[in-house]
Amino acid sequence: MNQLEALKQHTTVVADTGDFHQLAAYLPQDATTNPSLILKAVQKPDYAPLLSQTVARFKDRTMDEQVDRLLVRFGCEILQTVPGRVSTEVDARLSFDMEATYSRGERIVELYQAEGVHIDRVLIKVAATWEGIQAAEKLERRGIHTNLTLLFSFCQAVACGQAKVQLISPFVGRIYDWYKKSAGQAWNEAEKAGANDPGVLSVRQIYNHYKHFGIATEVMGASFRNIGQIQALAGCDLLTISPELLAQLAATDAPLTRALDAQAAKALDLPAVNYDEAGFRFALNQDAMATEKLAEGIRAFVADAEKLEALMRAA
Repeated sequence: MNQLEALKQHTTVVADTGDFHQLAAYLPQDATTNPSLILKAVQKPDYAPLLSQTVARFKDRTMDEQVDRLLVRFGCEILQTVPGRVSTEVDARLSFDMEATYSRGERIVELYQAEGVHIDRVLIKVAATWEGIQAAEKLERRGIHTNLTLLFSFCQAVACGQAKVQLISPFVGRIYDWYKKSAGQAWNEAEKAGANDPGVLSVRQIYNHYKHFGIATEVMGASFRNIGQIQALAGCDLLTISPELLAQLAATDAPLTRALDAQAAKALDLPAVNYDEAGFRFALNQDAMATEKLAEGIRAFVADAEKLEALMRAA
C-alpha cells in the first residue's frame, strides 16, 4: 500500500487544483479551488475554451457575475470527477464586507443550483476575517455550507467554531514559510520538520481544541510544502493536497501511521476559549505571523482575481 492509499484510511483527501483533468488519477473525495488556481488553469490550452465560452455567453452581465459563472463552470466540471464537494471562493475584495460576502455566497450557490448541483456539494470559501466569519455564520444558518480560508491563527479557528462553520482550511505551508523567513540563518530545517513544523503544530492545536470540546467544524489542513507536513497530520479530518504532492505520496511505500486522534484529544486538559469581536481582533493583532499572512493572502487573491478579469475582458 502506498502512502496516499494509507492516508485515505485516516483522512479525507482533497485535491487542491483547478485542473480537473488531473483529478481522476488520484481519486480524491473533494476538490478546492481559489482565484490563483483558476487563473493558472485558464491559461492552459485545455481550459481556455471554458473562459471564452463563459464570456461569450454572459458578456452582457457585470464582470463580477461573469467571474462567478466561470468559477461555477469549473466547479461543475470538477464535480463530474469527484464524488464529494467543491469549494468555490467569494471575491477576496469583499473580505471586510459581511453583507456583500453573504450576498455573493448566496449567488454562487444559486448558480450551482441552476446547473442542477445539490447545495450540499458546494462549500463557499470565505477569508477568515471577522467579517468573513460573521458572513459564514449567516450563510450556515441558510443551509449554505462554508470553507473558511486564509486561516493562520488559533483565534481565527476558535471564532469559526463559535460560528458553526462547516470547515476551516488552516494554511500549514504559509505558516512554515513565515517562521522560516523570520528565523533567517538561525532556521534549523531538521529540528522544524514533521511534528515540529510550526504549521503542523498550529493545525494540531486547532484539531485538539475542536475534538476536545465537541466542535463539529471540520479541519482541513492546506497549503503544504512537503509530504512530511502531510504525514505529520495523518488523521486530520481532511487534507487538501496539490497534484504534485499527491504524486509523491502515491510513489512512497513507507508505512504511514495516524498522527492526530480525536479520542486522545478528548482526554487532554484544555482551557475553554471564546472570542467576541474585540477579543478576536486583539488576539489576531498579537499574532504577527497570522496578521501578516492574512493580509498578504488577501492581497494575492485580489491580484489574481484582477488578472482573471483582465483575461476575460480580452477574450
